[in-house]
This record gives sequence, C-alpha cells and structure tokens, in this order.
Amino acid sequence: MNALIFGVNGQDGHYLSAICKVRGITPIGVARTGAALHADVANFEQVKDLVRQYVPGYIYHIAASSTTRHDALFENHQTISTGTLNILESVRAHCPKAKVFLTGSGLQFVNTGKPIFETDPFEASSPYSVARIQSVYAGRYFRSLGIKVYVGYLFHHESPLRKPNHISKMIALAAKRIASGSTETIELGDITVEKEWTFAGDVAQAIFTLVNQDSIFEATIGSGTTYSIRDWLDQCFSLIGKNWQDYIRILGGFVPEYKKLVSNPTTIRSLGWSPKVGFAELARIMMNDNI
Repeated sequence: MNALIFGVNGQDGHYLSAICKVRGITPIGVARTGAALHADVANFEQVKDLVRQYVPGYIYHIAASSTTRHDALFENHQTISTGTLNILESVRAHCPKAKVFLTGSGLQFVNTGKPIFETDPFEASSPYSVARIQSVYAGRYFRSLGIKVYVGYLFHHESPLRKPNHISKMIALAAKRIASGSTETIELGDITVEKEWTFAGDVAQAIFTLVNQDSIFEATIGSGTTYSIRDWLDQCFSLIGKNWQDYIRILGGFVPEYKKLVSNPTTIRSLGWSPKVGFAELARIMMNDNI
C-alpha cells in the first residue's frame, strides 16, 4: 500500500514517513524541492496524475507555509486551500477509497487561553487561519460525498528538524554554542508566552492513529500541557550548567500573537494515543539532535 505525503520535507513528513515504513506502507514524499517527487500541491494536474499513478491508500496533506503574515495571503491560499481541493477532487474521481488527512491548526480557533476542543468555534484571525478554515469545510463537504477525510488540528510541536530560526531550535543551538565557550547574547521577545512542546514524532503517531479508525474524523492533537519560553530556557540551560539570564536580552515592545495556546486532547486520547516524550526529554533530544 502507498501513502502520498504532500509536504514531506518538514518534520511531520519525516516522522510520518518513518511510521509508514514500520507499518509496511510505502511513503511517497511529494514536495516542490528536496529529495522527493517534485510536484506542487496547488497544481491540479500534477496532483491528479500522482493520485492516478500511485493509487494510494493514504494521502497526507501537510504542505503549508506556517506564517500568519498578511503577505503570505496567496501562498497560504494556494498551498492549503487550493491544495486541499486538488487532493480531494482527485481522490473522488480516481481513488475514492483512499483515506485523506488534512492538517488543521490550533491557530484557526477562537483562543481565550483555555483548552481548545475540535468543536470550538473558528476565528478568521489571519490569512493562515482563513486558509485552514476553508480547507476544513472543503473536507467536510467531500466527506458528505463518501470520502474518508480526517482533520487533525495540530498544536505546537517540536523536533531537532526545526529550522534554526525557530525559537526552540534557536535557543537549543545557542545553548550548545555557549557550552562550548561562546559569549553571545540572545535577543528574545516575550518569554512568558505559553504553548505546547509536544514531540513531532508523537504528533505523527497521533495522525496515524486518527486515520486508522472510522468513527472519529476530526480531533485536536496535542499534549494539553503548556510551558513558557522561559521554561524552555530553564530546561536547555540546565543541561549545560549555565544561567540563561547571563546570555539573554529581552526586547521591549514585542507583541506576541497569543499569550497561551493549549489543546484539549480528550478525543485523540480516547483512541488510545498519548505523547511519549515529555518536556525534559524533548530538550535533551533537541540539544543532542537525536532525530
């Protein structure tokens, strides 16, 4: 059995591919660049041809630009919204028995700082959230046509595969350099912001768990536990025996996108999933680059 993974180059694609291989499923990675089949999920003809050629049992749509900036309006729309329609229509016409996973986000919900459930109301607060919301409604429509469409609303998750400019990886890399003698100063904004720090490998396992049953089709996916950026500093710098306060400069006037973002993972936990990697272990993994 084949699994098409659109957006395979990211951390989620890496861990989903590994899970598929262990389960005897052949992962077929698709991306615009890198060591994968080169195709654009926003191009209907390319998506249709891949679906017809590989007749996958699973399709994972995890391709996206995660930025919420307004200048990413059309990129978000093309990759997330149009990409979703391209996949679903190709499946309907050529591979109707395939199971399709669509990535949702905690950022597409009204956020009051309380745990977010998959049935909570959406909020179109950015071009990114608009694209995610449209994708979900497209999924629900095609589900009414008989296609098995799953939506996992992913909350903040981490791995050593994060890019160096992401705050978790940036802090981990800086701590490693400081442990080796660097005297650099790290500039950060609001370090009181709280979010989940779930391991991406655990999130990939949750995605696989969701699509391998037929009773629940939408679920928030996360640990349900938050830590602040300050907590992450404490954890990383404790591993090198240093005080982060000696190496951090807090920038004034920084306005975070949110103060707290946390999931209610009751539904995904009801399917038997729970995260295996805790906060302290995640810091060790990130510091040691243990993919």
